Amino acid sequence: MNPLEAQLDYPFGDTIPAPGALQTVAPGLAWIRMPLPFALDHINLWLLADDLDDGAARRSGWSVVDSGAGTDATRAAWEQVLAEGLQGAPLLRVFATHCHPDHVGLSGWLAGRFDAPFCTTAGEFGFARMMAAALPGVDGPSAIPHFERHGLTDPSMLEQMRSRRNYYPSLVPSVPEAYTRLQDGDVVSIGGRGWRVITGFGHSPEHASLYCEELNILISGDMVLPRISTNVSVFAVEPEGNPLQRYLDSIGNLTKLPEDTLVLPSHGKPFRGLHTRIAQLREHHAARLAEVVTACTTPRSAVDIVPIMFRRQLDAHQLSFALGEALAHLHKLWYDGILRRTKDADGIMRFQLA
Repeated sequence: MNPLEAQLDYPFGDTIPAPGALQTVAPGLAWIRMPLPFALDHINLWLLADDLDDGAARRSGWSVVDSGAGTDATRAAWEQVLAEGLQGAPLLRVFATHCHPDHVGLSGWLAGRFDAPFCTTAGEFGFARMMAAALPGVDGPSAIPHFERHGLTDPSMLEQMRSRRNYYPSLVPSVPEAYTRLQDGDVVSIGGRGWRVITGFGHSPEHASLYCEELNILISGDMVLPRISTNVSVFAVEPEGNPLQRYLDSIGNLTKLPEDTLVLPSHGKPFRGLHTRIAQLREHHAARLAEVVTACTTPRSAVDIVPIMFRRQLDAHQLSFALGEALAHLHKLWYDGILRRTKDADGIMRFQLA
């Protein structure tokens, strides 16, 4: 446990669900953990006891928040959960906090299998559909000119990134064709309890966290994680974006919840200490911004900033996120008027103190 983690309270200690098993978090709320084929090797999913009137009859079962990536290992784990953990009870609704592959990868498979409504925000549904279809602008090759404009010239790395054309569709084989919209402030009844939708921005287009006042529990998705900082990137599809400012504003809104809220994150372990963790995240980004300001006493591209922010060797997958995050910090400083941006003769964007 690092020093920042030690400032948080982990009510379940080091206990985590066994593969394919449920761990009770609160009455009618269970935690399952699915494998991921990345350095970040797991995602937490949340099962909520539910009942739903489908017009013909009232049915009892479970609803799930997020679905895991579309891999054979996750499907196998789901089969075990459905057969043993839920003992054949159906899934009534499939919720998605946001559009990233580990969150919606098996949404189509689960929703189709149980004829269950797919519930998410309009922004997340639209982006999931676009990326699953590999539409121009959000497919892998569309990122190449974006990265080149911000200083990536290594031919080998560029070729590795081009080869990621099918990255998203390979992990998200299908997204439901219709959805039930979640909007900020909506209160969704799940198993007789009200869960308020709290949207957040910067990490994804319209991320939905869910808060139950009765239980004082926040299903935070990726907006607040206990051990790592959420990726906040400028992507090719929104090249002039200011996602870091949007993210900081969004986590600021979460301080309206009680400090002793039990936070159920998508990665890591459930914890208490929401305000403490938000303060840590703010301090983290303030420190990164200060590093970028110091570096930009001379003109710097986003590629120049990556080794300042990420002091380790990065593969193509990791570099794509690191580049996006370096650019997010540069853009915040640019929008704040601290940096100025120029396009040099080589076509590369560089930033320098204004």
